[in-house]
Amino acid sequence: MDKKALIIIDYTNDFVADAGSLTCGKPAQDIEQSILQITKHFIENQDYVVFAVDVHDENDPFHPETKLFPPHNIRHTKGRDLYGGLMDLYNLTKSNSAVSWIDKSRYSAFAGTDLEIKLNERGINELHLIGVCTDICVLHTAVDAYNKGYKIVVHQKAVASFNAAGHEWALSHFKNTLGAEIR
Repeated sequence: MDKKALIIIDYTNDFVADAGSLTCGKPAQDIEQSILQITKHFIENQDYVVFAVDVHDENDPFHPETKLFPPHNIRHTKGRDLYGGLMDLYNLTKSNSAVSWIDKSRYSAFAGTDLEIKLNERGINELHLIGVCTDICVLHTAVDAYNKGYKIVVHQKAVASFNAAGHEWALSHFKNTLGAEIR
């Protein structure tokens, strides 16, 4: 039997809210109920839930994204808070040992974090991915998960991007190149 984990990727104010500094806007806002429903389901089933949240230091000259994107998810700002009802859900469940928060500073939730250690400790072999951006951080997390041998499930109604073509391409890539199940 597969042991599952849910990874919620970058569902923050800066990536989702209208005033977010690198927002996906309406496509990301439209998936909020799916994000909440899936997260609640995993928590109720006592599956492992990981909030993988992008973090940056202001004006970091060494971070490659500094040249590519406007400042976003800056440490200790409201932009880095989880969007909408997800922040409330996290606050209600953060003391649960099956819920973790992981700061990530690269696209993939695996890069420079202890995510793989936490998954291995729990014997997890199936990862469910939700969040934003489908074609950036969700994609890079999925590629790393594939290369590490995890079964991948992407919830189509719980991922979004500011790039509609990139979103569609990534969904196809998950299925046809990474062998992911698209739900």
